[in-house]
Amino acid sequence: MPMKKNQETRRAKVKLEVRTDGDEESQVIEGYALKFNRASEVLGWFRKFREKIDPHALDEASMDNVVATFNHDQNQILGRTGVNLDLSVDNIGLKFRLKPVDTTLTRDMLENIKAGIINQCSFAFTIPDSDDAEDWEESEEDGVDYDRTIRKIDHLYDVSVVTTPAYPDTEVTVGERSKERVERLNQAPIDLEKRKLLNELTKNELLKGI
Repeated sequence: MPMKKNQETRRAKVKLEVRTDGDEESQVIEGYALKFNRASEVLGWFRKFREKIDPHALDEASMDNVVATFNHDQNQILGRTGVNLDLSVDNIGLKFRLKPVDTTLTRDMLENIKAGIINQCSFAFTIPDSDDAEDWEESEEDGVDYDRTIRKIDHLYDVSVVTTPAYPDTEVTVGERSKERVERLNQAPIDLEKRKLLNELTKNELLKGI
Protein backbone atom coordinates (compact mmCIF):
# COMPACT_ATOMS: atom_id res chain seq x y z
CA MET A 1 0.00 0.00 0.00
CA PRO A 2 1.69 3.27 -1.09
CA MET A 3 2.00 6.08 1.42
CA LYS A 4 -0.59 8.80 0.88
CA LYS A 5 0.54 12.41 0.60
CA ASN A 6 -0.50 13.44 4.10
CA GLN A 7 -0.22 10.06 5.75
CA GLU A 8 1.79 10.18 8.95
CA THR A 9 3.54 7.48 10.92
CA ARG A 10 4.55 7.53 14.56
CA ARG A 11 6.70 5.10 16.49
CA ALA A 12 6.74 4.42 20.21
CA LYS A 13 8.54 2.04 22.49
CA VAL A 14 5.85 -0.06 24.13
CA LYS A 15 5.58 -3.30 26.01
CA LEU A 16 4.81 -6.04 23.53
CA GLU A 17 3.61 -9.28 25.04
CA VAL A 18 3.37 -12.77 23.62
CA ARG A 19 0.64 -14.80 25.29
CA THR A 20 -0.90 -18.19 24.76
CA ASP A 21 -4.42 -18.23 23.40
CA GLY A 22 -6.24 -21.23 24.81
CA ASP A 23 -3.45 -23.73 24.28
CA GLU A 24 0.33 -23.61 24.30
CA GLU A 25 0.55 -24.00 20.54
CA SER A 26 -1.55 -20.88 19.84
CA GLN A 27 0.10 -17.56 20.64
CA VAL A 28 -0.99 -13.93 20.30
CA ILE A 29 0.91 -10.64 20.28
CA GLU A 30 -0.63 -7.82 22.29
CA GLY A 31 0.29 -4.21 22.84
CA TYR A 32 -0.71 -0.58 22.36
CA ALA A 33 -0.09 0.95 18.96
CA LEU A 34 -0.69 4.39 20.46
CA LYS A 35 -1.39 5.88 23.88
CA PHE A 36 -3.43 8.98 24.57
CA ASN A 37 -2.05 12.11 26.19
CA ARG A 38 1.54 10.88 25.99
CA ALA A 39 3.99 13.53 24.87
CA SER A 40 6.23 12.42 22.06
CA GLU A 41 9.94 13.04 21.92
CA VAL A 42 10.95 16.22 20.12
CA LEU A 43 10.06 15.62 16.50
CA GLY A 44 12.25 17.00 13.75
CA TRP A 45 10.74 19.12 10.99
CA PHE A 46 11.22 22.67 9.76
CA ARG A 47 10.00 23.48 13.27
CA LYS A 48 10.66 21.42 16.41
CA PHE A 49 7.57 20.17 18.20
CA ARG A 50 6.15 17.66 20.62
CA GLU A 51 2.77 16.12 20.09
CA LYS A 52 0.13 14.14 21.93
CA ILE A 53 -3.08 12.43 20.87
CA ASP A 54 -6.39 13.43 22.38
CA PRO A 55 -8.44 10.61 24.00
CA HIS A 56 -11.27 11.29 21.53
CA ALA A 57 -9.08 11.34 18.44
CA LEU A 58 -10.25 7.91 17.32
CA ASP A 59 -13.97 8.45 17.96
CA GLU A 60 -14.76 8.81 14.24
CA ALA A 61 -11.74 7.07 12.74
CA SER A 62 -12.14 4.43 10.05
CA MET A 63 -10.51 1.22 11.29
CA ASP A 64 -12.36 -1.38 9.24
CA ASN A 65 -9.53 -2.38 6.91
CA VAL A 66 -6.31 -2.12 8.91
CA VAL A 67 -3.32 -4.34 8.28
CA ALA A 68 -0.56 -5.37 10.67
CA THR A 69 2.92 -5.26 9.17
CA PHE A 70 6.56 -5.63 10.09
CA ASN A 71 8.43 -2.33 9.72
CA HIS A 72 5.57 -0.89 7.61
CA ASP A 73 6.63 -3.22 4.81
CA GLN A 74 3.57 -4.16 2.79
CA ASN A 75 5.44 -7.25 1.62
CA GLN A 76 5.61 -8.46 5.22
CA ILE A 77 1.96 -8.63 6.23
CA LEU A 78 1.23 -10.11 9.65
CA GLY A 79 -2.53 -9.72 9.80
CA ARG A 80 -5.68 -7.86 8.88
CA THR A 81 -8.76 -6.73 10.78
CA GLY A 82 -11.60 -9.17 10.38
CA VAL A 83 -9.14 -12.04 9.98
CA ASN A 84 -6.51 -12.28 12.71
CA LEU A 85 -6.11 -8.69 13.96
CA ASP A 86 -8.36 -7.17 16.62
CA LEU A 87 -8.29 -3.47 17.51
CA SER A 88 -9.91 -1.90 20.56
CA VAL A 89 -9.91 1.59 22.04
CA ASP A 90 -9.85 2.08 25.80
CA ASN A 91 -8.93 4.93 28.14
CA ILE A 92 -5.23 4.22 27.57
CA GLY A 93 -5.13 4.16 23.80
CA LEU A 94 -5.43 1.86 20.81
CA LYS A 95 -4.79 -1.74 21.75
CA PHE A 96 -4.13 -4.45 19.21
CA ARG A 97 -4.26 -8.22 19.46
CA LEU A 98 -2.63 -10.18 16.67
CA LYS A 99 -2.84 -13.92 16.20
CA PRO A 100 0.07 -14.61 13.84
CA VAL A 101 -0.13 -17.18 11.11
CA ASP A 102 2.51 -19.91 10.98
CA THR A 103 5.25 -18.45 8.77
CA THR A 104 8.99 -18.07 9.06
CA LEU A 105 8.57 -14.30 9.48
CA THR A 106 6.19 -14.60 12.43
CA ARG A 107 8.12 -17.40 14.11
CA ASP A 108 11.30 -15.32 14.04
CA MET A 109 9.44 -12.22 15.18
CA LEU A 110 7.84 -14.04 18.11
CA GLU A 111 11.24 -15.18 19.34
CA ASN A 112 12.66 -11.65 19.01
CA ILE A 113 9.75 -10.18 20.96
CA LYS A 114 10.12 -12.76 23.72
CA ALA A 115 13.83 -11.93 23.95
CA GLY A 116 13.09 -8.18 24.13
CA ILE A 117 14.98 -7.48 20.90
CA ILE A 118 11.86 -6.15 19.21
CA ASN A 119 9.78 -4.01 21.56
CA GLN A 120 8.37 -1.16 19.52
CA CYS A 121 5.20 -0.35 17.65
CA SER A 122 4.09 2.13 15.05
CA PHE A 123 0.91 3.22 13.33
CA ALA A 124 0.09 5.02 10.09
CA PHE A 125 -2.79 7.47 9.94
CA THR A 126 -4.27 10.59 8.39
CA ILE A 127 -6.13 13.48 9.96
CA PRO A 128 -9.09 15.22 8.31
CA ASP A 129 -8.58 18.45 6.41
CA SER A 130 -10.27 20.63 9.01
CA ASP A 131 -9.14 23.25 11.52
CA ASP A 132 -10.51 21.34 14.51
CA ALA A 133 -8.49 18.21 13.72
CA GLU A 134 -5.40 19.53 15.48
CA ASP A 135 -4.14 22.32 17.69
CA TRP A 136 -0.77 24.03 17.51
CA GLU A 137 0.43 26.18 20.38
CA GLU A 138 3.73 27.87 21.10
CA SER A 139 5.78 25.80 23.50
CA GLU A 140 7.38 27.12 26.66
CA GLU A 141 10.00 24.36 26.55
CA ASP A 142 13.53 25.26 25.54
CA GLY A 143 14.43 23.90 22.13
CA VAL A 144 10.82 23.21 21.21
CA ASP A 145 8.85 25.59 19.01
CA TYR A 146 5.34 24.16 19.29
CA ASP A 147 3.09 21.69 21.07
CA ARG A 148 0.75 19.81 18.76
CA THR A 149 -2.42 18.04 19.87
CA ILE A 150 -4.04 15.65 17.40
CA ARG A 151 -7.78 15.81 18.07
CA LYS A 152 -9.16 13.84 15.12
CA ILE A 153 -7.82 10.90 13.12
CA ASP A 154 -9.97 10.05 10.14
CA HIS A 155 -8.27 6.87 8.92
CA LEU A 156 -5.97 4.30 10.48
CA TYR A 157 -4.02 2.41 7.80
CA ASP A 158 -1.77 0.02 9.64
CA VAL A 159 -0.23 -0.96 12.93
CA SER A 160 3.29 -2.23 12.71
CA VAL A 161 5.84 -4.04 14.82
CA VAL A 162 9.04 -2.10 14.19
CA THR A 163 12.74 -2.17 14.95
CA THR A 164 13.45 1.56 14.51
CA PRO A 165 14.04 3.89 17.48
CA ALA A 166 11.13 5.39 19.40
CA TYR A 167 9.96 8.70 17.95
CA PRO A 168 13.07 9.38 15.84
CA ASP A 169 13.74 13.09 15.45
CA THR A 170 14.28 12.74 11.74
CA GLU A 171 11.83 14.34 9.34
CA VAL A 172 8.21 13.78 10.27
CA THR A 173 5.59 14.09 7.56
CA VAL A 174 2.64 16.33 8.29
CA GLY A 175 -0.03 17.78 6.03
CA GLU A 176 0.19 21.05 4.16
CA ARG A 177 -2.64 22.48 6.27
CA SER A 178 -0.59 21.78 9.41
CA LYS A 179 2.42 23.57 7.96
CA GLU A 180 0.27 26.54 6.99
CA ARG A 181 -1.16 26.82 10.51
CA VAL A 182 2.31 26.76 12.05
CA GLU A 183 3.52 29.42 9.65
CA ARG A 184 0.57 31.62 10.60
CA LEU A 185 1.49 31.15 14.26
CA ASN A 186 5.09 31.97 13.51
CA GLN A 187 4.11 35.19 11.73
CA ALA A 188 1.61 36.31 14.38
CA PRO A 189 2.34 39.54 16.29
CA ILE A 190 4.62 39.09 19.27
CA ASP A 191 2.82 39.72 22.55
CA LEU A 192 3.96 42.52 24.85
CA GLU A 193 5.90 40.31 27.27
CA LYS A 194 7.84 38.63 24.47
CA ARG A 195 8.52 41.97 22.83
CA LYS A 196 9.98 43.30 26.09
CA LEU A 197 12.22 40.25 26.34
CA LEU A 198 13.30 40.58 22.72
CA ASN A 199 14.10 44.27 23.24
CA GLU A 200 16.13 43.42 26.34
CA LEU A 201 18.11 40.76 24.45
CA THR A 202 18.73 43.19 21.61
CA LYS A 203 19.91 45.87 24.05
CA ASN A 204 22.30 43.42 25.71
CA GLU A 205 23.75 42.42 22.36
CA LEU A 206 24.29 46.08 21.45
CA LEU A 207 25.98 46.81 24.80
CA LYS A 208 28.47 44.03 24.13
CA GLY A 209 29.94 46.09 21.33
CA ILE A 210 30.54 49.17 23.47
